[in-house]
Amino acid sequence: MNITDIYVNLPVKDVQKTREFWTKLGFSINEQFSDEKAICVVMKENHIYTMFLKEEFFQTFTNRPFAKGDTTQVLLAIGVNGREEVDGMVKTAIENGGSKYSEPVDYGWMYQSSFADINGHQWEVVHGDASQIPAE
Repeated sequence: MNITDIYVNLPVKDVQKTREFWTKLGFSINEQFSDEKAICVVMKENHIYTMFLKEEFFQTFTNRPFAKGDTTQVLLAIGVNGREEVDGMVKTAIENGGSKYSEPVDYGWMYQSSFADINGHQWEVVHGDASQIPAE
């Protein structure tokens, strides 16, 4: 099997505010898949996208209740190119309405920090170098 794309779908209350939040973090929008009910944030061009769907629209895709932002069903992780990018993204997220839910952790070979976006979705931002993982 060869997976070509990944689309993460998450419910949101306000599509426009979500658009503003993610563009302030430096992400682009795929307008072809965006409208008043959804926004498609490009996480990695031609490969990874996050679809933020207005709650009512999101509900049309499932017959199960969805987390309303006060529970955690999934932790999303974003890999970036350096510790400075980790800290910068978290700082920008918090400055634009996100919140911090844990302190940064340095594992030596991997550094991570985190934020919850304006809809309560939790994001881990990490930079790692697998060649630095200690041998057992």
